[in-house]
Amino acid sequence: MSAPRIVRDGRVGQVDATVVPRFAGPATFARLPRIDEVSDIDVAVLGVPFDAGVSYRPGARFGPAHVRESSRLLRPYNPAADVEPFAAQQVADAGDLAVNPFDIESAIDQIEAGARAVLERAGRLVTIGGDHTIALPLLRAMAAKHGPVAVVHFDAHLDTWDTYFGAAHTHGTPFRRASEERLIDRSGCLHVGTRGPLYSDRDLAEDSELGFHVVPSVEIDDLGARGIAERIRDRVGDRPVYLSVDIDVLDPAFAPGTGTPEAGGMTSRELLAVLRTFGRLNLVGADVVEVSPAYDHAEITGIAASHTVYEILSALAPGKES
Repeated sequence: MSAPRIVRDGRVGQVDATVVPRFAGPATFARLPRIDEVSDIDVAVLGVPFDAGVSYRPGARFGPAHVRESSRLLRPYNPAADVEPFAAQQVADAGDLAVNPFDIESAIDQIEAGARAVLERAGRLVTIGGDHTIALPLLRAMAAKHGPVAVVHFDAHLDTWDTYFGAAHTHGTPFRRASEERLIDRSGCLHVGTRGPLYSDRDLAEDSELGFHVVPSVEIDDLGARGIAERIRDRVGDRPVYLSVDIDVLDPAFAPGTGTPEAGGMTSRELLAVLRTFGRLNLVGADVVEVSPAYDHAEITGIAASHTVYEILSALAPGKES
């Protein structure tokens, strides 16, 4: 029996929470329809339960399911952005990709193929990880559709290192590989929220050579959300933008459930405020990664991640400029 849903302007939205309690029924993202239940899809939300590329705490393979469960309280109207993201566009949950958990190279190929297949049905793609390794195949799929993209990368870490233990593909290397493969526009990329110790000052020099500017966490108090948004807009201009959010950009107080936590991060309020300005940009796709529920409690990290996805979907709403 199909659940009663909110339908606006012909677009099928969430299960109606005034009829079916939020804790009942299957946990699609925000209790939205599955991709096989609707047509003419504007945005697909895709899970990639993969974490074979982690260097410290494992568990992000369970991130997509955890974020979906944590999204049950999301409602149809976003007052901060003044938009109804599920009425302005058809959003659907595309389920999870089944990828090889033992072979990273094989998994990367499967993720790229899966993302391309979803993009044949949906205009844009928002992916829930999974560890940050998945950004590389997602960027391959995005570049195949849009050409080289400007990457805005929220993360405690640069993720432009060369190798770990001789492995070229890990959660610490995706943006180096993407830069080397010319998937990104080197004149328009930046990291936001980086912090913590590095191996040497050469890390920053190489990162710059790969095409990234940095807005480090130590500048966030002075800049504020508006200042960060201005830095982003000045850097990316009108280029097609791919947004990648590692949940560890948040301080561990706001996101304990992640694999490589670093003290001194953004608050969830700061992150969401910056994301609300992305309606001004030519945003073509996004991912939210590195939620590891084994280290979460009371869904603190899952809730932060689900609201992050919600703000991204709000920014993607057509004609919306924050």
